[in-house]
Amino acid sequence: MGNITGTCHDNETIDFFYNNSGKAINTKWKKRDVLIVTLGLIVCFIVIFSNFLVVAAIFKNRRFHFPIYYLLGNMALADLFAGFAYLHMMFHTGPWTIKLSPNQWFTRQGLINTSLTASVLNLLFVAVERHQTIFNVQLHSSMSTRRVFIIMLLIWLVAVIMGLVPQMGWNCTCHLSECSTMAPLYHRSFLIFWAVLNLMTFSIMVAVYTRIFLYVRHKGRQMSQHTSTTRQRETMMNLMKTVSLILGCFVVCWTPALVVLLLDGLNCDKNLVLVPEKYCLVLAECNSFVNPIIYCFRDQDMRRTFKEILCCNWSQRHKNKGFSEVKFHTVEQEVLSESNGIDDSNHNQNKHML
Repeated sequence: MGNITGTCHDNETIDFFYNNSGKAINTKWKKRDVLIVTLGLIVCFIVIFSNFLVVAAIFKNRRFHFPIYYLLGNMALADLFAGFAYLHMMFHTGPWTIKLSPNQWFTRQGLINTSLTASVLNLLFVAVERHQTIFNVQLHSSMSTRRVFIIMLLIWLVAVIMGLVPQMGWNCTCHLSECSTMAPLYHRSFLIFWAVLNLMTFSIMVAVYTRIFLYVRHKGRQMSQHTSTTRQRETMMNLMKTVSLILGCFVVCWTPALVVLLLDGLNCDKNLVLVPEKYCLVLAECNSFVNPIIYCFRDQDMRRTFKEILCCNWSQRHKNKGFSEVKFHTVEQEVLSESNGIDDSNHNQNKHML
């Protein structure tokens, strides 16, 4: 468990640690390297572009100046940062890796850790916010702006700490026998900690969305006893589809990477972690451009703002604060809206008969 030689190796080159972990560094570009970097660059540009649109739309449209949109904007900012962090990694990987110093290598990995941690934490707080609003029969959260910004600062503080921890000492430069295979300067215990922490966050999100799902289904059954209108059934299905989509995409994008990290931390066979490593990382990064699609592109007002931005129309067309046509309505709101529609219809019919 301790240091093999009794000394630290902070001044060694990168290939020293890679040789120690048994992870080869390619000195020439291979087809696999070109494929991974090309795919990674495409993902980076999609992530940067889509999340920039979200941040710009929330800044531009005053109708989005509510807690849920501040959290979505912070998540988009985290994913935007992830796009640049991953772009930086694409130009410091493959045959370029051997040219890095240990500090440059820690910086490369730290940027990825920071951005992905911030993205996951934002997903968690968005889930908590949605839980609060749905169960309190609200369209927007009652959280104050100050509280939302404190949460946002806390998210980034935790994310930055997670990115700096290995460089600050939780590494294997003095414990060569504990070096990771995927990340040859990282201590295996850190990988276990990071993977378990994210899996716990994932479990909390599963619990939150499961409770929302059960609540929505329960309300749907109550509604079916009083009405069978098409609109209410469609609203129920949209809510359940949104919950399933959020949860499903998170599972697909993150589970493979977390499992591989955990296997590496547990010192499993290196072939089990090195073969799928880069593909799992690209798949996890894909979650950064899936988020804007799920949370924002389903909002008609958001789409309209996107079109204005793309058409370079920055005039303030939404000067009055109001509610966006957000698709996160609660069941009770839809029932009330439907009831009002029925009452108005009956009133018009009676007026016509008179």
